[in-house]
Amino acid sequence: MPKLAQRMSRAKPSAIMLIAEKARKLKAEGRDIISFSIGVPNFLPGPHVYEAAKAAVDKDSGQYGSNRGPDALLDAFLKHIEAAGFHGYQRKHCAVGIGAKHMLYNLAEALLDPGDEIAFPAPYWTTYMDIADIVGAKVRVLPCPASQNYKLTTTQLDEALSHQPKVFLFNNPSNPTGMVYSRDEIAALADVIAKYPDTWVITDDIYHRMVFGEHHYHNFLHFRPDLADRVIFVDSLSKTYGMPGWRVGFIAGPEVIAQAMVTLNSNHITNVPEVAVAAAIAALSGPQDIPARKVREFEVARDQVLAAMQAIPGVICPRPEGAFYVFPDISCAFGKSHEGRAIPDDVAFCAALLEAKGVACVPGSAFGEPRAMRISYTCPPAQLPEGMARIQQFFAELT
Repeated sequence: MPKLAQRMSRAKPSAIMLIAEKARKLKAEGRDIISFSIGVPNFLPGPHVYEAAKAAVDKDSGQYGSNRGPDALLDAFLKHIEAAGFHGYQRKHCAVGIGAKHMLYNLAEALLDPGDEIAFPAPYWTTYMDIADIVGAKVRVLPCPASQNYKLTTTQLDEALSHQPKVFLFNNPSNPTGMVYSRDEIAALADVIAKYPDTWVITDDIYHRMVFGEHHYHNFLHFRPDLADRVIFVDSLSKTYGMPGWRVGFIAGPEVIAQAMVTLNSNHITNVPEVAVAAAIAALSGPQDIPARKVREFEVARDQVLAAMQAIPGVICPRPEGAFYVFPDISCAFGKSHEGRAIPDDVAFCAALLEAKGVACVPGSAFGEPRAMRISYTCPPAQLPEGMARIQQFFAELT
């Protein structure tokens, strides 16, 4: 039998989806399951989005679209990022793809040859490691434990960039931790980046509209506009607008990068489907009341989860200020057991929690931090207190 390409030996299924599939299977068997596993916003966009999509169907020409993205969508995206403090960009600096994950994969294809190095902090989104493995890149992981609020320090970044990685990948607000870097923290990191002109910088900031309270989103370019020739901003409709299944992602960056994305699109996808394009334009350009309301609701849910986790003796839980995740350090449970079932690590903890209490969380090792687990709190509001109570009960029953 012919063999698969060697890269497939490095490709792994999503750890998050494996947990979600296990939870779905148990639910199909009749178990009462509360899932905190999937990072989806669990709300729908406004009616104007669906009206735009329906109108696009009625006007469909059946023709191919633009490899870069149609002008109307690019213009809507440019206004969207200008509101976030990005100025001076034109259509030639942008490209559209099938979600942020597709854009990140294309960036890896465009920037990383086999053996090139990419550096990023841990905890990290699982796909970062998976994409790096597939393209044959070397990975330099920068550990950022709960003791430093899961945030990268300037000392760590300076040391990492001194090794001249081809790419530095940065996520703010963070998945899986929900942490948001302050103005001073981003400004200080930007000054470090400015010292190393041979490294591309990708900022995966798809949660930048999901920041709580008095906190604000900041990007390296806000403080060092001189970095614009090597910083690439990645965005998506998925989280902000409750549209993960519509699969529309964006990049803004140097013209040479945007053109590389266009070239890869011409070989990979040709274009984003016109119905999704119409929905995206409506989401970006239309009323923003639903996303704003959901951020306020997520902040309330964050407070519920944080209070529950901080009430558990031994659990360390830094306070997230964005996205919709809490990432507690649960290592106090390691070495204990639940009803005779040993819990040596995070994977065993999450497996036992799911089996015993019907609560699905993702082990922290999937994100490069094996002392923790991720809680995605976008479930129906009525399920949240029950899920937290089950987790607290599970901890109380450990021996």
